[in-house]
Amino acid sequence: MKRTPRTYKAVPEQVEASSGELARELGLPWKQAGMPRLLIGRREWVGLPDLGISPLNAKTDSGARSSSLHAEDISLSEDGKSVKFVTANHYGDRISCEAVVVMTKKVRSSSGAAKKRIFIETKAVLAGGFTCAIRLSLANRSVMRCPMLIGRRALSGFFLIDPQASHLLGGVRDLEPHVPGTRPS
Repeated sequence: MKRTPRTYKAVPEQVEASSGELARELGLPWKQAGMPRLLIGRREWVGLPDLGISPLNAKTDSGARSSSLHAEDISLSEDGKSVKFVTANHYGDRISCEAVVVMTKKVRSSSGAAKKRIFIETKAVLAGGFTCAIRLSLANRSVMRCPMLIGRRALSGFFLIDPQASHLLGGVRDLEPHVPGTRPS
C-alpha cells in the first residue's frame, strides 16, 4: 500500500498580547527594543559621498560580521596610514579613492579562506537620506553581484532585513538629493 505524502500548512493566529507577554508565556528570552528599526531589503542603494562613490547596489547580510567594498589596485602608503584604491559605481564609472586606514585584520570569506584586509571608515548615505558611519574592508568583489556588502555590525541597532524585498528605502532617484554627483537612472 502506497502512502500519500501529507502537506502541512501554517496558518498565523492572531494573538492579543504584547511581545514581552508572549515571549514570557512561551519561555523565550525577551529584550525590550530600545529604538525603532528601519525595515530594509536584501539589497539597498548606498552612496559613499566622502569617497565620491554613488550609487552602489549594496547587499545586506546579517551573516557577515563586517562590511566590504569592492576595490582594485589597492596600494598602502609607505607609512601604512592611508590607502589608495579604485572602485566603480553602479554605472560602471571607475573611481579613484584615497582613505585613512583604520586597521588591518584577517577576515574569513564565505568560502572559508582567511585573508588580511585593510579597513577604512567613511560616511554611508542610504536612499531616503539615512546617514551613518560605516567601517569597510577593501576586497575584490568583481565576481559578486553587489560591489558592497553591509554586514551585521553596521546593521545592528538600526535595521531589520526583509529577505524577500529589495530597495525598500527607495530607488536611485531617492539617493540623488543626498549624494552629490549621482546620475539619474
